[in-house]
Amino acid sequence: MSGPASPSEPALVRVAAGTTAGAAVREAGLPTNGDHAVVVVRDTDNNLRDLAWTPDADSDVRPVAADSDEGRSVIRHSAAHVLAQAVQQLYPEAKLGIGPPIEDGFYYDFDVERPFTPDDLTRLESVMRKIIKSGQRFSRRVLADAVAAKTELADEPYKLELVDLKSDVDTSEVMELGTAGELTMYDNVHAHTGETLWSDLCRGPHIPTTKFIPAFKLTRSSAAYWRGSEQNPQLQRIYGTAWESQEALDEYLQRLAEAERRDHRKLGSELDLFSFPDEIGSGLAVWHPKGGIVRRAMEDYSRARHEEGGYEFVYSPHLSKAQLFEISGHLQWYAEGMYPPMSLDAEGDKPGQEYYLKPMNCPMHNLIYRSRGRSYRELPLRLFEFGTVYRYERSGAVHGLTRARGFTQDDSHIYCTPEQLQDELAALLRFVIDLLTDYGLTDFRADLSTRPDKFVGDIKDWYRAEEALEVALERAAVPYTIAHGEGAFYAPKIDVHTTDAIGRSWQLSTLQVDLQLPERFGLEYTAADGSRQRPYMIHRALFGSIERFFGILLEHYAGAFPAWLAPVQVVGIPVADDHADHLHTLAAALGGRGIRVEVDAGDERMQKKIRTHSTQKVPFMVLAGARDVEADAVSFRFLDGTQLNGVPVHEAVEAIVDWVQRRENSSPTAESFRVPAA
Repeated sequence: MSGPASPSEPALVRVAAGTTAGAAVREAGLPTNGDHAVVVVRDTDNNLRDLAWTPDADSDVRPVAADSDEGRSVIRHSAAHVLAQAVQQLYPEAKLGIGPPIEDGFYYDFDVERPFTPDDLTRLESVMRKIIKSGQRFSRRVLADAVAAKTELADEPYKLELVDLKSDVDTSEVMELGTAGELTMYDNVHAHTGETLWSDLCRGPHIPTTKFIPAFKLTRSSAAYWRGSEQNPQLQRIYGTAWESQEALDEYLQRLAEAERRDHRKLGSELDLFSFPDEIGSGLAVWHPKGGIVRRAMEDYSRARHEEGGYEFVYSPHLSKAQLFEISGHLQWYAEGMYPPMSLDAEGDKPGQEYYLKPMNCPMHNLIYRSRGRSYRELPLRLFEFGTVYRYERSGAVHGLTRARGFTQDDSHIYCTPEQLQDELAALLRFVIDLLTDYGLTDFRADLSTRPDKFVGDIKDWYRAEEALEVALERAAVPYTIAHGEGAFYAPKIDVHTTDAIGRSWQLSTLQVDLQLPERFGLEYTAADGSRQRPYMIHRALFGSIERFFGILLEHYAGAFPAWLAPVQVVGIPVADDHADHLHTLAAALGGRGIRVEVDAGDERMQKKIRTHSTQKVPFMVLAGARDVEADAVSFRFLDGTQLNGVPVHEAVEAIVDWVQRRENSSPTAESFRVPAA
């Protein structure tokens, strides 16, 4: 189903002036506790409010349930406050940083004398349970001004810094301040006496009482620089998760354990695919032979599909003079994400030229387009490159292949006329979805990010580009959400997301209509009437990067790549030494048909070999014993433990070749693997 993805919302509830939102929700017959607790409400200005909120005038609100994304975020934010209260109860000297909700959880930063240990987390969980059970009430109050805030927060240096920064804070720190710079505190109040037990600078909103946190767990701790800057003090961060029910928490913890089992960094080592040597540096991988085979198979298939789609292959260097990135604007807008320059070509008193490792391929593709005159008859021109780029990521942000410092983008730039833009975007999005599906991903959705308040370019071009992107989503039948105002200042875009085998969402492909680079590079084409016109330029990274997509697929398949991608597609395992020649004959026949095959003629027993190659996720394990040799047959052992016996050799060869050439993305089993009829 296409169209904007908008889950159904609860009916509006009228809150009379002077009445609390919670009372109005209860009077409307809607629950405010339990597994589907309504934890906050949303006013007509689209702001989240506490249930204790009392409007000055009659207002319409929508209840927000605990099992909604917004409800869970509020539960987690409140759990972060409970964590901070527990930390200062156990460690009174601890100074507070920030404590926002994040995807599937929350964290809080603390300045403490020593790092937290697993035993500390266990003790903190115990204290948090007591706080939650006591039913402390979250009570909001507005501070008179910054002077009052600083008086109250005199012992909290990091909070004082946030007060000074209230007009210039990053996304996570917004949670610490009120709307439009209003300073607010939340007090944790004793359920019976009304005594304030703990307070924190916070914008809110929060759940009514701590009892609305039915299930939580602290997951880990780590070091973190204050406000993300290496120039600032290093604090200690505690991560946790909180959910609307114990069942939801248990399901999440199971997903977490499965995600850890599938971690591509762990599998990359176990399967001998890639590594990150200290001698090279953080975020820079080397590919081992088996990993190289999988990567080449991925790239080869992508190349073939791009050739069919009318793309032309180009190559560009890894570095360039600074001038190129001055023209493109990267040195103006993106310098922090680039590696420092190298000064080269100095001669005598003549200063050297500054060269940069390229962070993106688009400037060089624009030079290819501009290298000669272009006619409308050449458009659309689709340039494609597996181009390696380098971006400086903080060491703490680097994460294996999925967040690297050097990676190869499957980068395409399409140049077209305004009249071609709509059809080109629609065909391009369909191409993206079809190719991702070929790699075994099937569940897609998209975000359409539109013009922000501050933008450059002609607003008519923005309208044309946004309309073309939305029509492309409709024609491709991809469910989507419109992210109003979330586009870059120079272009709207589509981000395609997919869901992997264990339900995690990954952002993959990006399609962006660039409204600035054609102008900055002076790109033109000769129109049918002889006039010189400016082309539209579409950026498209289909995988995002080869490395990141490889990591996503590795985790999606838990290391058991489909046979067409597997580094070793078939392994022959003889029951005894004198059966090996029979399997070598099979291997020669398969190798001649392009199948990657090995024969394990080592000294281990057959069962040990089966365990070894099962661990290595080889999709086809072909066994041969005396009966198989006599019958010119083989037996199959599959990764799920099922077996298929007595298959004639020539039929086995055809069946394996057929399975691989069809690019089946499931693992073969005795039930699913079919031997073609003779």
